[in-house]
Amino acid sequence: MIDVDVLIVGGGLVGASLAIALDGAGLRVALAEAAAPRVDEQPSYDERNLALARASVNALEALGVLDAKAPATPIRRIHVSRRGDFGAVRLDAAALGLPPFGAVLPARELGNALLRRLDRCASLVRIAPAQARSLATHDDAIEVELQMPDGAQRVRTRLLVGADGTNSFVRASLGIGTAQHDYAQSAIVTTLTAERALDGTAYERFTDSGPVALLPLGERRAGLVLSVPTDEAQAIAALDDAAFLAFVHERFGWRAGRFSRPGRRKPYPLARMLAERIVAPRSVLVGNAAQTVHPLGAQGFNLGLRDALTLAELLREAVAANADPGSAGLLARHAERRGADREATASFSDDLVRLTASDALPLKLARSLGFHALDRIAPLKRRFALRGMGFRGDVSAWALSK
Repeated sequence: MIDVDVLIVGGGLVGASLAIALDGAGLRVALAEAAAPRVDEQPSYDERNLALARASVNALEALGVLDAKAPATPIRRIHVSRRGDFGAVRLDAAALGLPPFGAVLPARELGNALLRRLDRCASLVRIAPAQARSLATHDDAIEVELQMPDGAQRVRTRLLVGADGTNSFVRASLGIGTAQHDYAQSAIVTTLTAERALDGTAYERFTDSGPVALLPLGERRAGLVLSVPTDEAQAIAALDDAAFLAFVHERFGWRAGRFSRPGRRKPYPLARMLAERIVAPRSVLVGNAAQTVHPLGAQGFNLGLRDALTLAELLREAVAANADPGSAGLLARHAERRGADREATASFSDDLVRLTASDALPLKLARSLGFHALDRIAPLKRRFALRGMGFRGDVSAWALSK
């Protein structure tokens, strides 16, 4: 039996970030990872390119995760438009007197940076490969049975953290229900080369069949997120390079010149999932286990990281007060602090998907006028930019570090 203060089930991007944020906090922390921790081979560290909000970049730098081995491409400008509408929103960080809005980093590179930082954690207990198989809640602790290659391992913890993704075993075992919506869309993720350098510009292009995002990766390389109807996704991903690029141009246009050299293409089904609650006795959900949102606006990991940072701050306060890390009071404060951000971000992504998908003339006109106004009202533009940078509501001290 391993006895700890905090057991994090799930060693993906959010679970690893939480473990790092608790390094040196004076807690006995264990991280149960489904895969053995080897650089470049974590299954959750896939081919996606992550748009990190400024607040996330600040926090990851403060935690010692982002370094010279994980070069991120700054996002200095953002261009938002809708095919067939007039008007566009053009955000320029320097013109608004702001630092870069964020940065783009391949998920695999962020995963590798997290693994390097985990290796430097002084007292973290890493259990891998391990799958949670059962849990039993007691007044003063939760006992979790982990299945490992050589047999079962039992862990007793004062606080259980479910960071095990959309299909969370922890959430299901706690009896926490979900509200779900299938968008009937899939995101095809790949990289390509643009004729003209993006020069720090990220594009979000809406169409009646879903949004298209183009993210700068340095030089002329770019990350592409192409939303298509799910029943067409496999066929589109399987197109030869010339046909695929023609399809991308038809959806995105020619703002970056001619595209070439598309990489491996993989579709991801898109659905919204919200846990009905994020806390239970001596348990808390973070990241995709708590909420899975549409990737529009790159909110998913940024939202999950904010979950982890808030929880880490509360746990550090509990140590300073010699309090129980799994107390009902601490969990209630966490749920309260995360409530507004969680609900607003999920609603924003969901509403924007619906509002930009329709070609109805009244909505088309209202949308165009809205884009036109936002592009020309400087205070509104700055406020919109700051919200997108992650500086809204209850902001973590790590996110403010710079």
